[in-house]
Amino acid sequence: MSHEPIWDISAPVNAQSPVFPGDTPYRQAWSSTLSDACPVNVSEVTLSPHIGTHADAPLHYDSHGSPAGDLSLTPFIGPCRVRHVMRASGLINPGDIAGALADCPPRLLVRSCQQARTGIWSPDFASFAPETMDLLHQHGIILIGIDTPSVDPADSKSLDSHQRVRLYDMRVLENLVLDDVPEGDYELIALPLKWTNADASPVRAILRSL
Repeated sequence: MSHEPIWDISAPVNAQSPVFPGDTPYRQAWSSTLSDACPVNVSEVTLSPHIGTHADAPLHYDSHGSPAGDLSLTPFIGPCRVRHVMRASGLINPGDIAGALADCPPRLLVRSCQQARTGIWSPDFASFAPETMDLLHQHGIILIGIDTPSVDPADSKSLDSHQRVRLYDMRVLENLVLDDVPEGDYELIALPLKWTNADASPVRAILRSL
């Protein structure tokens, strides 16, 4: 029996997971533990939904936007393209990805890091120029993903790229781990949870060969 390869592009989630300053870190406590009086281990978890690999919901950047539980799953499953734009920080401009958009599937994942920062917070990461979102929309992209904490710079107050995402009704995946993924076309599966009132949702993101 042949087994098609699967790339797990999800960040581990634990107490060392980086978090935006002021956001809620991952915490886990045991409410029950195995003993003669208790047959199971049960834990209680508190975290921001933006920890680890996650999908932003429109509610995150639009007070009238849809929460995670109302998101259509269609953008989060289907053909995608992985593009390498290797830079530790700064804006990813239209020229950095224009060459990858010919006959591009409607989902684009961008690798910017040699190694995704899954255990330490740094405000110096790559993000998108808003003009790049314009170009993606012109090419029919419905989902954009990146291996950094945000599609906007860490110090942005206007969130221009998020606002382009809102304008074009695109979907976003952040904190991907694309370290071992060659450039090319894949099938993406990264379904958000049905968190009915949340502004984001964790996803277990994978790629499969087409």
